[in-house]
Amino acid sequence: MDSKYTTFETERLLIRPMGVEDAEFFLELVNSPNWVKYIGDRKVKTVQDAVVYIQDRMLPQLELLGFGNNVVLRNEDGVKIGSCGLYDREGLDGIDIGYAMLPQYYGTGYGFESVNRLKEAAFDELGIEQINAITLSENLASKNLLLKLGFTFQKMVSLPNDESELMLFSAWK
Repeated sequence: MDSKYTTFETERLLIRPMGVEDAEFFLELVNSPNWVKYIGDRKVKTVQDAVVYIQDRMLPQLELLGFGNNVVLRNEDGVKIGSCGLYDREGLDGIDIGYAMLPQYYGTGYGFESVNRLKEAAFDELGIEQINAITLSENLASKNLLLKLGFTFQKMVSLPNDESELMLFSAWK
């Protein structure tokens, strides 16, 4: 990935923009059970599908805004464990934060650590005043994580071309 885009670090993690070189990892992540259950089937079934998704859906926002979807890696060994990003999502006002971890990394604190670092960066480095987050009401782990991170429930919303009703949370600088 082009080094002109910002990467972020925590004590345990490196958070860097996702690129086509991450297609195999992205394929695994978007087809993990909780991604499909709580985020939805992105119809990414091959590495080539993942390359196209990254090129068409992720890279344009990164190029336009300078931020977008990131891959989360462990500092100790460089293993890719999840994603975390800031999105200009259709149907939502403002910037939305989203995240997902591979199942073997649930309960490790990596989700909190990566989202918290990106939230801090949004406020302190990117000049964003408010961040939104959306989740299905049945996704208790996501709701609890957002509350722990200082997000406040605002209202139920629906996004274009999605019949699911989502909980909208917000946090301010």
